[in-house]
Amino acid sequence: MTTTAEQAPAVLSSYVCGQWWAPENPSKKTAVLDANTGEHLVDVSTEGLDTAKAIEYARTVGQQNLGELTIHERALKLKELAIYLNSRIQELYEISFATGATQRDHAFDVDGGVGTLFTFSGKGRRELPNSNVIIDGNVEPLSRDGSFIGEHIYQRIPGVAVQINAFNFPVWGMLEKFAPSFVAGVPTVVKPATPTAYVTEACVRLMVESGVLPEGSIQLISGSARDLLDHLDYRDHVAFTGSAATATTLKKHPNVQEGGVRFTAETDSLNAAILGPDAAPGTPEFEAFVKIVFQEMTVKAGQKCTAVRRVIAPQAHVDAVVEALSERLSSKVVLGDPRTEGTTMGALASKEQQAEVRKAVQRLVDAGAEVRLGGPDGDTGSADAEAGAFFAPTILSFDDARTPEVHSVEAFGPVTSVIGYTDVAEAVELAALGSGSLVASVATNDGETAREFAAGIGAHHGRVHFLNRQTAKTTTGHGAPVPVLVHGGPGRAGGGEELGGVRAVKHYMQRTAIQGSPDLLTAVTGVWHQGAAADTVTREDVESGAKKHPFYKSLAELKVGDQFASGLRKVTLEDITEFAEKTGDKFYAHTDEEAAMANPFFPRRVAHGYLLVSWAAGLFVAPDPGPVLANYGLENLRFITPVTYDDSIRVTLTAKRITPRVTDEYGEVAWDCQIHNQDDELCAQYDVLTLVTKTWPMKEQPEA
Repeated sequence: MTTTAEQAPAVLSSYVCGQWWAPENPSKKTAVLDANTGEHLVDVSTEGLDTAKAIEYARTVGQQNLGELTIHERALKLKELAIYLNSRIQELYEISFATGATQRDHAFDVDGGVGTLFTFSGKGRRELPNSNVIIDGNVEPLSRDGSFIGEHIYQRIPGVAVQINAFNFPVWGMLEKFAPSFVAGVPTVVKPATPTAYVTEACVRLMVESGVLPEGSIQLISGSARDLLDHLDYRDHVAFTGSAATATTLKKHPNVQEGGVRFTAETDSLNAAILGPDAAPGTPEFEAFVKIVFQEMTVKAGQKCTAVRRVIAPQAHVDAVVEALSERLSSKVVLGDPRTEGTTMGALASKEQQAEVRKAVQRLVDAGAEVRLGGPDGDTGSADAEAGAFFAPTILSFDDARTPEVHSVEAFGPVTSVIGYTDVAEAVELAALGSGSLVASVATNDGETAREFAAGIGAHHGRVHFLNRQTAKTTTGHGAPVPVLVHGGPGRAGGGEELGGVRAVKHYMQRTAIQGSPDLLTAVTGVWHQGAAADTVTREDVESGAKKHPFYKSLAELKVGDQFASGLRKVTLEDITEFAEKTGDKFYAHTDEEAAMANPFFPRRVAHGYLLVSWAAGLFVAPDPGPVLANYGLENLRFITPVTYDDSIRVTLTAKRITPRVTDEYGEVAWDCQIHNQDDELCAQYDVLTLVTKTWPMKEQPEA
């Protein structure tokens, strides 16, 4: 990426419509510099780029190719992609150094991004169906006879997922949005921030080179895309990360206001770290607290949307916090080029960002802040703050904790303000003055204090991180969004949510209420519904050889709706008392006639619920070796009508949901199980979960 004096810097490429593209001689371009040295790395321009064509390409080619795969198949491709990126990860490290990122910072951006791919691959295959329809919630009966029912389903949106990303996480910021949209089956158009777009471009180039992704899955616009929203409509989703001011401008676009474009934002956030009243100097909580604030000030040079901007401590401990934090920063931070040995914190992402941080710190000083370390013109040591975008770690303190600027001015760098509180109620009020934040940390070892803070600040934050002596060594940290938990926050933080496991996948899907007969809803969802047609087999059918027991069908033969109906089994008092004696479950409803009859739920002594489940297995199980390899659990077990002695029970078992595994010679089958008595009253219902081979005899034995 470096150039000689005779050679002009290259123009960064975009990837659109299945090919790499860059303008040849643009009249307007932006120079991008090495954040540490000021070296001219590359120019950025999208002059002549056909944005409308890129969007249409995503809606046609991308949608079609992704739609040919199931959720599990797409999730598996994420794993393949993550493995490939891991094999080339050093290349991304080398490029990222120029942004000011240290090797430690790479763990949060590059490694974090690749790790997110792995996480969503696993979540998609474990928690979502191997189809393109996700059922949401239970069936709602809409008629007395069950012939008309309703439920909710998720299906992918028919448009494009547009990412408008910030400069601070050029890899993770892209992949944490790409992963869930890809699993959902929605093609992505990425618009990275210009100062670090060259890192995103390098990552996308590797993704394309991997050959893993279906054509049209991802496109990249390296540079301005001012007309991007002009070409979007209700089919599309925009995920924005950046300043609240820019988000407000984008939200005013007619296609967002009137055209129905889905728009989510993750914006400014004056996050707080709160030292609990019990976390005095000398306690493990105090030490852990200082450590996480230090980490948030120095990772990515404080350029994190989740970084600690406000330290809220008991008034009596403010000076102790300042002193401990200052000592740690002074002894451990070495500013410089991350490629130089010994450097622990690099530059800000650009000279423009350096100027913005300096301006914000000066505003805070003008508002009454006392500079306790660093400052707008703080000493950067041997790091050249003229050539590079270096900024000294800065601690400010305020006598008046309610100074408006503390809670409204964000210095997006290694800067934090320390303020004091008198009691928990005031600490809650101070945290809320941030007008909505992504995350707050509370250091306390007292359960009641934690409860008070959770109740007080929870609704003002997207995430609350509790820190104590037990979690000090295991915590993922204050400012590390994890793929399985939501990332976002109310108010000033943007009001959106990202990540959160499969919740993130559903952000790129439409929830639709469907109504109809059980047969039609079974056809739509691929999941059997009560009342739908079933191919019923009895024990007599199996014994006569007229029909095959569903348990003797491999996935190649088994169909949703295959059903086994047992005969009746009579329940005796001896059965009930023997089960009580052998298991030790002598609850009075099973052993004391008088006490059972005094209970409004029971007519007299009744059979144990787990005895019914055991009998049910005896009634439906096919005993000989076959395609069913194992029972691995029950779901949604409910006991409805008590069963007493002299009653009889029968079982109806129906193949409800079939989920083949993409990478294994077996899959999961969920069986709808219903236990009725001799009067056809429903006594119990649940889902039996089994592992079933794709073929029988098996081609390969499954791994343990």
